Amino acid sequence: MEKSRHKQQLAVILLLGLWFPCCLTQTTPPTRANLAPTPSGTPKAQTAQLKVRLAGYPRKHNEGRIELFYKGEWGTICDDDFSISNANVLCRQLGFVSATGWTHSSKYGNGQGKIWLDNVICNGGEKSIEFCKSRGWGNSDCTHDEDAGVVCKDERIPGFVDSNIIDVSSEKLKQMEEVRLRPVVATAKKLPITEGVVEVKHKDGWAQICDLGWTIKNTRVVCGMLGFPHEKKVNKNFYKLYLERQKNSYLIQSVACTGTEVHLAACQLEFNKPNATSSCAGGMPAVVSCMPGPLFVQNRSLKKKVKTSSNVRLKGGARLGEGRVEVLKGSEWGTVCDDRWNLQSASVVCRELGFGSAKEALTGARMGQGIGPIYMNEVKCFGNEKSIWNCPFKNITSEDCQHMEDAAVRCNIPYMGLENSIRITGGRTRYEGRVEVLSSDSNGTESWGLICGETWTTKEAMVACRQLGLGYANQGLQETWYWDSSNVTGMVMSGVKCIGNEMALSQCQHHKTVSCQKAAAKFAAGVICSETASDLVLNASLVQQTVYVEDRPLHMLYCAAEEDCLSKSAAKANWPYGHRRLLRFSSQIHNIGRADFKPKAGRHSWVWHACHGHYHSMDIFTHYDLLNANGSKVAEGHKASFCLEDTDCHEGVSKRYECANFGDQGITVGCWDLYRHDIDCQWLDITDVKPGNYIMQVVINPNYEVAESDFTNNAMKCNCKYDGHRIWLHNCHLGDAFSEEAERRFEKYPGQINNRIS
Repeated sequence: MEKSRHKQQLAVILLLGLWFPCCLTQTTPPTRANLAPTPSGTPKAQTAQLKVRLAGYPRKHNEGRIELFYKGEWGTICDDDFSISNANVLCRQLGFVSATGWTHSSKYGNGQGKIWLDNVICNGGEKSIEFCKSRGWGNSDCTHDEDAGVVCKDERIPGFVDSNIIDVSSEKLKQMEEVRLRPVVATAKKLPITEGVVEVKHKDGWAQICDLGWTIKNTRVVCGMLGFPHEKKVNKNFYKLYLERQKNSYLIQSVACTGTEVHLAACQLEFNKPNATSSCAGGMPAVVSCMPGPLFVQNRSLKKKVKTSSNVRLKGGARLGEGRVEVLKGSEWGTVCDDRWNLQSASVVCRELGFGSAKEALTGARMGQGIGPIYMNEVKCFGNEKSIWNCPFKNITSEDCQHMEDAAVRCNIPYMGLENSIRITGGRTRYEGRVEVLSSDSNGTESWGLICGETWTTKEAMVACRQLGLGYANQGLQETWYWDSSNVTGMVMSGVKCIGNEMALSQCQHHKTVSCQKAAAKFAAGVICSETASDLVLNASLVQQTVYVEDRPLHMLYCAAEEDCLSKSAAKANWPYGHRRLLRFSSQIHNIGRADFKPKAGRHSWVWHACHGHYHSMDIFTHYDLLNANGSKVAEGHKASFCLEDTDCHEGVSKRYECANFGDQGITVGCWDLYRHDIDCQWLDITDVKPGNYIMQVVINPNYEVAESDFTNNAMKCNCKYDGHRIWLHNCHLGDAFSEEAERRFEKYPGQINNRIS
C-alpha cells in the first residue's frame, strides 16, 4: 500500500520542471550577446531549455503552429528552409516520438509578436531547435503569413508528460524525491491520511522539516499536493511531547511558501548542511492537518458542511479528478479556451471541486472537445482565488478560440489505496483481463475472487478500469473463457450494478451473498480498458431546423414495418391502404472524442437486411421518443446502426469508414455521420399522438454498448408543440447543456418556449 502511494507521489515530483509542452522556464534572461548567431549561423545554447508550444486553428493536440517562448515573449518560426528534420526535433521537444509532416504559409493561422527564427536547418538529431542552424534570434525577413507548423505522430515519448508546470531547480529535486504525511495517532492511519508529520524522502531515507517559521501557507501547499483542497490549524502541543521523544532528522531548516505553489519544492527552501541534519533548535517537526473534499470525507456530518462549486465541472476524464473544464454561465454550460492556461488557474479549478492543487494543466482538447459556448479566454488566476470566476479573463470572440483548444486539468487526489483491492488476470496486456477483487472471510483471511458476469455491463467496467487506473472501459465482458485460466479462483461477488461514476466496485450495489446461475469461471466478468475513447454528440440545432410532419402511404412502408420502425398500431392497419403520420428530421452525429467509434460486434456477426440492402452492425443505435409532461412515452422509435460511416469531416481529417461494398463501419474522430430526414426509419410514428405539448428526446448509444468517454451528452431534448397538423420544436439542446435548475423548468413546461433557458 505504501509502495503504491510512493509511486503516485513520485510521479508528481517527476513532473516538476516541465512546462507545456516540454520545457523549463528560462530563469536568467539572455543578454544581447547571447542572441548573436555563432559563425556557423547557430544561436548559442542558453542556460535553460526553450519553451515550445502548439497554437492556431484548426488543429488537434498533436499539430499546430510552432511558437517559442524567448526573452519573455512568444513568437513563431518562418517556413523558409523548413523540413521534416526540423519538425522531428520540435515534435520531440513537445513530447512526441517523431513528426509525420510539417506545414507552411501559416496553415494554422497567423501568429503574433516576434518571428524568432528564420532559415532553420536541423539534421534531425538535435535535442532542441535552438541547436539547429539559423539566421539567429529575431533576425528574419518573413511575415506571419509564412509561419511554420508541425504535425506530430500521436504517440508520446515514454515517461514524458504533456504538462504546464512551474520551474523548480533541479538541485531541489535531487534532495526531495517525495513528500508524505506520517500519522502519529494509530487511529489516523485510516485512508485518506489527513493529518501528520510532514516527511520528505531523499537519498538517505525519510527526514522531517523544522517548523520554525512554519505558516498556514506552507500547510496549504502540502495539503494541495497531497490532494486536499483546504488546510486546518493543528494543535502543536498535542504532538510536541511525542515528537520530542523521537529521533528526528531534519532535511529542511525553513520553508517560505506564498500558498499558491503546486509543490513544496517550488517554495523558498533552506536545506540543512549535510552534517547538520538534526538541527532544529527550539522547534519540532512540521505537522499539518488537511481538510478533504466531499468525495473523501468519512464523517457523514462533516460531509454536509464541505461543499464544492456548482458552476464548474470536469467532463470527459477517465480518472477521478481529471477532465475538460466546463463553467456555467446563466443557465448554459460552456468551456474555457487554453490560451495562457497554466497550473495556477488549473489549481483554482481543482480546489473548488474538492481536489488538491493541479498536477497538470492540459491544452489542445486533451480531454475531448466540448460543445456549446466558450466563455473564457486567457484566464490568469493568481492561485488563491476561491473560484475560476474570480480570476481575470478575456471574453471570447469567434476568431479567438475553437473547441480544439478546450482547456483541461489533472488534479492531485488523496491516496485511497483503492487499486490494491482489485486486479485483472489472464489477459494479453495489462489493459485487459478477468476482474478479481480482494475479499475477507469470517476469520478475516483475505483472498482473491471472481465476479459473476451475468449483470456485468459497460458501466461496471467503467468503474473497474477507473479503480485500476487504466483509463476508460473499452468493453465489459460477461464471459472470459478464452483467457488464461490456470489461476482461476471462485466467485466472491455477484449482482454488481453501478451508476458509472463510483470510485470503486465496492461502492456499487451488489448481492450480500453470492448468487450466480452460471457460476463456472468461464462466465466471470472481464474488462478491456483503454487510454482513449470516442464521444458521440448529436447536432441539436439541425434536428430543430429540419423537423416536419409527413403522411406516408402504407404501401411505401413494408420495409420499415419489417424492421419494426412503426408503432404497434400499424400491425392492425388495413395494409396496403391508408397511411402513417411520421415526425421526420435529420440527425447528424459527431465524434468529438479521442478514439474512433466502432460497432461492438465484428463484421462476422452483422445481419444482412435484404429489404433495404444493408447490414445492421448494432441492434439499437438510437432511441427516438416523444414524452408527455409526466415523462411517459406517447410515441417511440429506434434507429438500427445499419450504416455507420463518415459522411463528412473537419478540414484536415480524412474519412476512414464507408458502408459501400461491405466496408468498415464507424465514425472517425473529427467526423460525423448524417442520417437525412428522408431515410427509412429516420422518424417517430406519431399517428396515434393527440395534439398537445411534449418533449422530444433522442438518445445515442442508449444501451452503452460501445465505450465513450462521456455518456451524459448522449441525449438530446426539445420542447415540442403539435396542433394535429403541424409540429414545432424549440430549445433543442443536449441533455447536460443546461443547469439542473433550467432542466427542471424545461421538463415542467413541455412545449412552451422558456426565454430564461434559451
